[in-house]
Amino acid sequence: MQDVFITGSGSYLPGRPVDNREMEARIGLISGHSRKLKTLALRQNGIKTRHYAIDAAGNYQITNAQMAANAVTAACDAARRDSRQLDYLSCATTQADQLVPGHASAVHGELGGSPMEISSHQSVCGSSMMAIKSAYLNIRAGEHRVAAACGSEFSSRWFQPGFYGEIDFSSMSPEEALQYEFLRWTLSDGAAALVMETAPDSSRTCLKIDWIEQKSFADRFPNCMFAGADSNDPEEAKPWAHFGSPQEAYRQGALLLRQDFVLLEQMFPVWMGYFLEVLDKRGLSPGDIRYFLPHYSARSLGERMKTLLTCSSAMIPEERWRNHQSEVGNVGSASIFLLIDKLIRDATVQSGDRILCFVPESGRCLASFMSLTVV
Repeated sequence: MQDVFITGSGSYLPGRPVDNREMEARIGLISGHSRKLKTLALRQNGIKTRHYAIDAAGNYQITNAQMAANAVTAACDAARRDSRQLDYLSCATTQADQLVPGHASAVHGELGGSPMEISSHQSVCGSSMMAIKSAYLNIRAGEHRVAAACGSEFSSRWFQPGFYGEIDFSSMSPEEALQYEFLRWTLSDGAAALVMETAPDSSRTCLKIDWIEQKSFADRFPNCMFAGADSNDPEEAKPWAHFGSPQEAYRQGALLLRQDFVLLEQMFPVWMGYFLEVLDKRGLSPGDIRYFLPHYSARSLGERMKTLLTCSSAMIPEERWRNHQSEVGNVGSASIFLLIDKLIRDATVQSGDRILCFVPESGRCLASFMSLTVV
């Protein structure tokens, strides 16, 4: 089995940063509750700026696949590789540009270059670590020598008012409308990528991948963050394609992205229990970790995470946490890639530093961890 090293990272964030005052010009208002719930969501998520691939006039500037390809190119440049040298490409996203074919095919098509093996990973935030682990295992097993993994999102296109035209918000309470509104004021667009190889480059900072752990708890939970069905009731939910036509699925609200906040709260103890399980399995203590890169969907949820870790005597010192969601927004599957890229570029990491990445996903409850060591 070969060791695996991250030799390059890259990001692509479309357009200039959009502040909270400009958000309405990009995604509009959908209900009489919108401005009130925007204020509530921004207070909870702590986001100050984010990036959108839709301009102020509503024009689509780029595709999801093109953003991913740009990020992969940037990561290859950082690794001093040409994309034609890639043997393997794994791509993560919440929703590709097209229903068929797979997202990785579209990204490879944008990259061009040469034939390679690919894999597509579709989930929510956790698809990022699925893609990373796929590339990691392929190199570790000796199947390939140079691989790239990327995560990309084009969330803002989900949030245009026309998607919500058949929903009667007038009869909803603010609490009911929040399941639609919160994600609109939280998710944003962008992409990032990592290049992995069998050996580090001694002339620059590289990261050895020590291990990756991932576990789904979908056996315990129905859908929490979901789109493509009219509800998340396991007994009654109807997939969008079962409505007879896309128009009928649209009329029934089956195409909308939403979040069940009651279920979300129930997932935190499960995630923290898995956190303790991983620490015990890998013989790690909080003091061993020099940098902690947690992805969370909102600042308030990060605070909840800190409370539970403190109560469990597993709190990593807060000064070791790194999260820049306030600057770039919640970019879903791209978020952990963005965090790693920023750490490599901005932090004074030193050889031997241990980095722990944590990606919980509320889609249907899963969590991922990755341990890295600076070399």
